[in-house]
This record gives sequence, C-alpha cells and structure tokens, in this order.
Amino acid sequence: MDRVSYALGMSVANNIKASGVKNLKVADFAAAMEDVFAGKECRLGTHEAQELLNGFFRELQQSQIREMKEDGEKFLAENGRKEGVVTLPSGLQYKVLKEGKGTKPTAERKVKCHYEGKLINGTVFDSSYARNAPAVFPVNGVIQGWVEALQLMNEGSQWELYIPYNLAYGERGAGESIPPYAALVFKVELLEVL
Repeated sequence: MDRVSYALGMSVANNIKASGVKNLKVADFAAAMEDVFAGKECRLGTHEAQELLNGFFRELQQSQIREMKEDGEKFLAENGRKEGVVTLPSGLQYKVLKEGKGTKPTAERKVKCHYEGKLINGTVFDSSYARNAPAVFPVNGVIQGWVEALQLMNEGSQWELYIPYNLAYGERGAGESIPPYAALVFKVELLEVL
C-alpha cells in the first residue's frame, strides 16, 4: 500500500500543480488529508473550505489572465520592432518568409495551406507539417488573424504570423493547448487557392 499511497500523492500533487498553484504548505495539506482519513473534525467546515477554494481559484485565474495578456502585449511590442515585421492597424503582425507569385484569395474562397501553430513560448500546439497533410478550409472559416493575413498573401507565399489574442481565440482559448488570451505565432504556407 506504500507505493499506491505514494502514487496517489503524486497524482494529486501533479493535478494541483497543473491547476497553477505554485506554493503549497505541504504540512497543512498533509494534516487535512490525515484529519479526513482518520475521521477527525477538520479545521474548516465543508462550506467554508469550498468558499475559500472558489475565491482562491477565481483570484488565481484572474492573475493568470493578466499575465497571459501582459506577456502577449510585451511579445508583440518587441516583435513589432524586429526587421521585416509588418504591423497592421488591427494589431496583426507578419513577416514574409517567401513571396509567392499566385493570386490572392478572397474571404469566400477555399485555400490549401501548410502551417505550424505555436504559443509565444515556442510550444507547438498544431502542425500540418507534422501530419504531412496540408489543410483545406474556407478563408472566412478560421480565426480572424488568419482571415486578414490570407487575403494579403499570394499563392505560393510563406509568412510567419504574430496574432494578438483578440484576433485568435480570444478570452475562451481553444481546448487544452491554447489558453485564454494567448497571442499566437503561425508559420503559414499558402499552397493553393481553390
């Protein structure tokens, strides 16, 4: 049972850490575990403990949102000063890696693209290159930053896009990979206008 107990402790600790809790008083945590498992009276009532945790996680989430926004704004401000980076009035930034000679798609057209999406810390969250399968989609069926950029690209172009959160997935994020308020970086290759 020692190994199972340790494994349960690891699992709980990993879940707590993944939720964004950076500091935990392990002695108090262990005391609560002991009190509950021994059937002793706990220092906090169930309702009081739940209210305390709700407030703590609400504050933690707000802090994470502020940090994500600030990190994105700082990244885009610094990135916008780099050579070759163009900043559009919307806040979208791009750098031309390769200029194509083909036509530019309109919002109603479909396109075939290869792409790689990353968070500003470099974490890749999606890549058609990794799947070795370009994506086909309508220009107006993707995030706003892509809609704007694709209509400026010539077929055959490859650009790197730097997208502020409000032109990406906004305050909702996307799944487990893209947190709310995340600025994103995409390498996009416009293979074909369909």
